[in-house]
Amino acid sequence: MTDVVTVAKPLSQSLDLPKVDDFLQELATIQQTGSKRIAILGSRHVPLTHQKMIETMIYAMVVEGNRIITSGSTGTNFAAIRGAMRADPNMLTVILPQSLERQSQESREQLDQVIHLVEHPENDTLSLSEASALCNQEIISRCQQLISFAFHDSRTVLQTCRDAEDQRKVVTLFYFD
Repeated sequence: MTDVVTVAKPLSQSLDLPKVDDFLQELATIQQTGSKRIAILGSRHVPLTHQKMIETMIYAMVVEGNRIITSGSTGTNFAAIRGAMRADPNMLTVILPQSLERQSQESREQLDQVIHLVEHPENDTLSLSEASALCNQEIISRCQQLISFAFHDSRTVLQTCRDAEDQRKVVTLFYFD
């Protein structure tokens, strides 16, 4: 007759649960009623009706005292910039993946109005995809929460969401499709 030996593992190991400290930090961020630093990122190819919805949502967030961090591309980020600028331009930071000169003329006209604008001319030699990935990393390092708007094939945005989750940021992802 053989004896069966059972080794008890702590519940967190057997269920592979996140650490309690991480969970409590995320819960505190969600429940925080004061000002938050919220990053807004998303697809460039956004229907006009969705852009208006994003703009209105960002306007309301800024009116409530939240700081918005985004990038300078068209679509989602432009809608976020318009909403924040309408509410309070001082509550908006725009971080560009490259220099202002590398942006389209339409982008430059809107970005000229931004008070807190961060450029990265050192990334001008990189592809836009590479520079955007670096820019998105900087944006999520500065925020407490990330709100993204994407399509299921938006690789850069979806990777940024995964990176933000790895950094224990609160991530909200809206899909257009």
